[in-house]
Amino acid sequence: MPRVHLGELPSGADDVVVGLAVASTSRSGGASSSGPRRLRVAGTIEQVPVEHAARSGRHIPEATVVRLTVYRRVLSGLLSEERGTVHSQELATLAQVNAAKVRKDLSLLGSFGTRGTGYGVAFLLGQIDRALGAKDDWPVIVIGIGNLGTALVNSEAFGTRGFRILAIFDADPGVVGRRVGGLSVRPIDSLPDLAQVAPSAIGVVATPASAAQEVTDALVGIGVSAILNFAPQVLHVPPHVLLRHVDLGTELQVLSFFQLRRRAGEHAVSTG
Repeated sequence: MPRVHLGELPSGADDVVVGLAVASTSRSGGASSSGPRRLRVAGTIEQVPVEHAARSGRHIPEATVVRLTVYRRVLSGLLSEERGTVHSQELATLAQVNAAKVRKDLSLLGSFGTRGTGYGVAFLLGQIDRALGAKDDWPVIVIGIGNLGTALVNSEAFGTRGFRILAIFDADPGVVGRRVGGLSVRPIDSLPDLAQVAPSAIGVVATPASAAQEVTDALVGIGVSAILNFAPQVLHVPPHVLLRHVDLGTELQVLSFFQLRRRAGEHAVSTG
């Protein structure tokens, strides 16, 4: 099983789209009044999970949400290998974090695992999916069906983790009417037709930078309150709107920065 590196994670489309499903949970504060419970039956520990973290009012930090998506990827790989259990140390090694952090992250979801046995892979994966909203239905509206938008619509991130492409839009008359991912591209001026479902939808902006703010305003205008922006543009939204940016250019610049530092360090060693 390959290791998944978790440091300053580049915002790949799949992971970000998934992380977004839980972004709304970070707004709810306060501790749950009913803590994790364990029921002892015939000398064994039966796992009794708490309810969905967002519904129980339990606060989950954004950094933990990002790590949960990595744990999910690792657990999915273990499940495909027909693994029944995994210890926190092994999960930590595969996710490249420390075991204490794994246990702390998972404790925010409920009471899982038994000392000496570890976590049930399928059970834990199910609990993480519940926390990430993968068990819910998340309609997604994609605006901008160029190369990037087309790739996003066809991404495996949708359809397998609770996300469903509801509608796709573009302002180019030459693109409107095309079939992408089984859907027909709609004209952008028909966006208000989705006002009834907009409050539960996630908007994805994949337009050129020059159009991104206008498109974002249109999404907010029909009631969308969670937006994922792929345009290289700083967007402004009302306080109640959740907004996440995925800027591939920025991620490449971060990598080039560390590459330069590595190169400078190698040069210093070779000339020292």
